[in-house]
Amino acid sequence: MEEESMEEEGGCEAMMDDQNHNNWGAGGYGRHLLSPTGAPLGDRLLHAAGAPAGPPLPSVPEANGVLRSCDPGGAPGRGAAGAINAAAININASTSKFLMNVITIEDYKSTYWPKLDSAIDQLLTQSPGDYIPISYEQIYSCVYKCVCQQHSEQMYSDLIKKITNHLERVSKELQASPPDLYIERFNVALGQYMGALQSIVPLFIYMNKFYIETKLNRDLKDDLIKLFTEHVAEKHIYNLMPLLLEAQSTPFQITPSTMANIVKGLYMLRPEWVQMAPALFSKFIPNILPPAVESELQEYAAQDQKLQRELMQNGFTR
Repeated sequence: MEEESMEEEGGCEAMMDDQNHNNWGAGGYGRHLLSPTGAPLGDRLLHAAGAPAGPPLPSVPEANGVLRSCDPGGAPGRGAAGAINAAAININASTSKFLMNVITIEDYKSTYWPKLDSAIDQLLTQSPGDYIPISYEQIYSCVYKCVCQQHSEQMYSDLIKKITNHLERVSKELQASPPDLYIERFNVALGQYMGALQSIVPLFIYMNKFYIETKLNRDLKDDLIKLFTEHVAEKHIYNLMPLLLEAQSTPFQITPSTMANIVKGLYMLRPEWVQMAPALFSKFIPNILPPAVESELQEYAAQDQKLQRELMQNGFTR
């Protein structure tokens, strides 16, 4: 099916009469059978075929949104005018489909979803700073058209399934990682996924607005973050946390930025994970620990002195 730009799709919302694009406007079909000047489609067909232009046909009333044919005397279906209007009404299914810009479920599966699937693949696997050779305008247009044609539910289901399968592969790759690479690879997986969401969520903004928020009372970004929590973070938190605590006790075993990214990411995914290592989270998340009390000042001082000694042992001076 030939793609059109978003500007050409401006009539989509005009044909729908509710915010979910579920109902065709009254008489909408009849309007598609008229030329820009209001003449029946039969006039345009004859003119395109080279037939001489005849006198203007009388106005044709609508019945249930479909044009009724009539001759100047009011008798339906008689004379040239009746024949022309009958031809307009009896347009075959393929022509009607073209005029209505209908996207069938077969069209969606064979043409539209494959384009979205390929783009999502590239976004999920790109590295920071990579150039992705996809047309964001084209993908946005695909989503827009599918929402207008009431394929939101299928598109949402396909998106969730696609990303779930990707995250399950990521989880298996992490399970096969050796301990000395585990933290870094988790950090890469987390950062790569969150970066991909910055593109995926805006591309599906119409589906989010007219289906997820309206019918499911949820938000697409929240749903996709929850997928990472369930299929990656929850499966690795009990292996990851001991390695993070070990790295914390050995300064500069991993870079401070990596530690900060992971700790902040885990807190964003599941705040209650703070209870697994309050001291670790408190280094990167403010107000995690209760306020300091005077009776513990000596302990705080001892911890500070220990940190200073560790820094000096690793080549840092006052």
